[in-house]
Amino acid sequence: MAVAVEHDKRRKKILDKALAVFIEDGFENATFQKIADKSGITRTILYLYFKNKREIFIYSIKQLLQSVEENINIITADKSLSSIDKISKVLLVIFKLFEHSRQLLSVVLDYLLHLSKGGANPEERVRRRTVKIHRVLSSLAMEGIKSGELKKESVKTMHNYLYSFIETAIFHLVVLKRENLVELKETATYAVRQLSNLADNA
Repeated sequence: MAVAVEHDKRRKKILDKALAVFIEDGFENATFQKIADKSGITRTILYLYFKNKREIFIYSIKQLLQSVEENINIITADKSLSSIDKISKVLLVIFKLFEHSRQLLSVVLDYLLHLSKGGANPEERVRRRTVKIHRVLSSLAMEGIKSGELKKESVKTMHNYLYSFIETAIFHLVVLKRENLVELKETATYAVRQLSNLADNA
């Protein structure tokens, strides 16, 4: 058990140091050797934890998304919340985690540009990594429409509308270098309220 704990601690330290290398040099210029040096270990030891720099990077993204998904699951399972409240809370949880992970998001954007230059399809990669978030947004939209809480719109249209706020959050933090998402949080909360059937009668 103690060995497993030490292994996890070392892995987390490597991920932290690797992120610093990715931020300093960009995904393309980061090397396995630089990550090993930054972590204070040899390449041989680094290979015991990860096969290559791409695996390190993908593992970092998985950790971020796992944290997002755990928080989202708590919200969607709360039967005391309306569909509108669930959607708002899900977006706000994602925004908050993005604010704390702005450096990783910056590296993600660099990685996607690297893929695009190499002829790969970044959109397909992003969709694969965010499939659970897509499902949750679609499910909440469907739930709200069926219960009569939300306007009778296409689930796909509503899903795309909601997901656009997530993409906007990344743009604000990484490209525009905003310190936080306070304004976007207010806008998103207001926009979600407008999806309610009650909004027409307000």
